[in-house]
Amino acid sequence: MAEEKPKLILRTVKVGERGQIVIPKDIRDFFDIESGETLIITGHKDKITIMKEEIMREMSLQILEKLEENENE
Repeated sequence: MAEEKPKLILRTVKVGERGQIVIPKDIRDFFDIESGETLIITGHKDKITIMKEEIMREMSLQILEKLEENENE
């Protein structure tokens, strides 16, 4: 049986003098984040989200496809 992924991962990080944060290794491994990879940071009100660029691209394409479907109805 495949190992079930956790629903929540919680870690603390510190912001350095230059505004940099380090993503802990276990989180980089879990999300398959590699050195040099581009991530997207979004913010809304008091929340910050970090996601892989490819995920944001896929989500954007899905939204555009849905909008196109609605226009054709």
